[in-house]
Amino acid sequence: MPHRDVRTWTILVSTFARVGSNGAALELFKNMQNEGIKPNQFTLSSVLKCCSSLSELKIGKGVHGWILRNGVVFYVILENALFYFYVKCEDFGSAKWLFESMEEKNSVTWNIMIGAYLDTGNVDKAVDLFRRQGLKGVSIWNTIINGLMRNGFERIALKLLYEMVKDGTLFNEVTFSIALVLVSLLKDLELGKQIHGRVLLSGIHVDGFLRNSLIDMYCKCGEMKMALKVFEKMDTYFGRNENSIEEVISWSSIISGLVLNGEFEDAFKTFTSMVRKDIDIDAFSITSIVSACASFGVLELGRQVHGLVQKMGHKLDAHLGSSLIDMYAKCGNLDDAKRIFKQTNDMNVVLWTSMVYSYALHGRGREAVQLFEFSMSHGLLPNEVTFIGVLTACSHAGLVEEGCRYFRLMKEVYGIKPGVEHFTRMVDLYGRAGQFKEIKKFIDENGIHHLRAVWRSFLSSCRLHRDIEMAEWVSENLLRCKTLDAGPYVLLSNIYAIKQRWEEVATVRRLMQSRGVKKQPCQSWIQIRNQVHAFIMDDRSHPQKNEICAYLYKLIGRLREIGYSSDAKLVMQDVEKKQGEGKMFLVSTVKSLPLLTVSLVLHLKHQFG
Repeated sequence: MPHRDVRTWTILVSTFARVGSNGAALELFKNMQNEGIKPNQFTLSSVLKCCSSLSELKIGKGVHGWILRNGVVFYVILENALFYFYVKCEDFGSAKWLFESMEEKNSVTWNIMIGAYLDTGNVDKAVDLFRRQGLKGVSIWNTIINGLMRNGFERIALKLLYEMVKDGTLFNEVTFSIALVLVSLLKDLELGKQIHGRVLLSGIHVDGFLRNSLIDMYCKCGEMKMALKVFEKMDTYFGRNENSIEEVISWSSIISGLVLNGEFEDAFKTFTSMVRKDIDIDAFSITSIVSACASFGVLELGRQVHGLVQKMGHKLDAHLGSSLIDMYAKCGNLDDAKRIFKQTNDMNVVLWTSMVYSYALHGRGREAVQLFEFSMSHGLLPNEVTFIGVLTACSHAGLVEEGCRYFRLMKEVYGIKPGVEHFTRMVDLYGRAGQFKEIKKFIDENGIHHLRAVWRSFLSSCRLHRDIEMAEWVSENLLRCKTLDAGPYVLLSNIYAIKQRWEEVATVRRLMQSRGVKKQPCQSWIQIRNQVHAFIMDDRSHPQKNEICAYLYKLIGRLREIGYSSDAKLVMQDVEKKQGEGKMFLVSTVKSLPLLTVSLVLHLKHQFG
């Protein structure tokens, strides 16, 4: 172009800024000045936007100085751009000064200032500023509600959401998405359904972003049927943009939700379908499915997913690497877990924590402690999860003194506040060593009488050491919490059974019935020829049940020949009322043996006939 004026340059600069090519936009601005073209307010607004995105405080301040030197009149759009620049570059002193000096403030100005206070965690000031605002637009409501959520004030955010409804402000797509995230955090399914209904009634366009918010909400609220319904109808109602970011996130969200809710088999099927349909598989989907393999104990499928990761060329980052380490360790293959750990060669706390926990899981407590000490000597800062892993390792290896030292180190040196998991691990540490007096002292000193998990761990230690008197005292404290978890009742019942105190066993079982506590049947599974076979207690549904039982009896005979004798004291069933209510008897049948044995039978039958 032979003649390039300010408007030509501004169009070019603003276009580059709009598409995110901020460096190129700043270079064009420099060339514009070299040609002697004086920028206008729109040019300067675009340049300040680029400085905000790049956090270029020095360049932005230079632009501000140029504006002042050249007497450029500040209109609200330019002032807001300058104000936003200082906020994004975290120069809050300049931002506050500019805000107070602005003669004209529009909704954007107020929105930026409220957002700045929320970003710095000054929630009270943000709410106060929000209250000072007269007519509130939808964007300001969105900012304050979202900011409160990010700062952990979900209940206040919910209160403001109700206020927004009463105020008559219409929700937009962003409001609905924020509201659904809030519901996910609160796990308030009923409210989530109301918001979903409001979305449908509003006639608003349900785009991929909003659809994914709905899927995520239902997943986190444990309502997988509705999540799958929204997911399955996305082609019909929402249209399909193949391999778009929105579609990939939809698949990832549904797989993650299935895993989160323990529906592992459906998660595997969905992931397989995702692969067959050539949907782009992101690292998040892979991490979720690897986690499912770890929880379900299917090593072969985990290996196949690992192979897929390598085939697709995904980099083993900290999260994916730690998921693979965790999967191999939980599936009993510590060598492969160590191999992955060495391959990553990254001083990342997530990876090192996974490896420490893997050693702990396999009873290699001293190796876990050595790895933990090595990581600290090389400047790696442990987090709260790292300390859970090392305390578990100390517990399993009987390293009481080391465990106590690490617990103090966590609080006093690293300033990490102990959580339920840390307290539980410490109780387990003392309990395995039989130091019950130390447990009592620890509970009193830390004021954790209200934590059910702590008492459950204590009770488990009582069973380990067969201390009935202490078990009764612990049970009184635990049952005072009015837990609906069957675990403590079953533990106490089993302790009584070990001592053959059947009347007390019957009393505990009646107490469970009166309080409506139900024990979920245990489950075991095994994978053979790409098929997962699951078993529950007293299960007779398997198509090969006769062969399994026949082979099991044969196996029991062989075990007895080599001197094996099972502990049948804990195997009990209620006798019919005609035999005396509450009386217990032992059952020496197939169902009295560990479920893992049944799975083993199927595997042996397959391997050796």
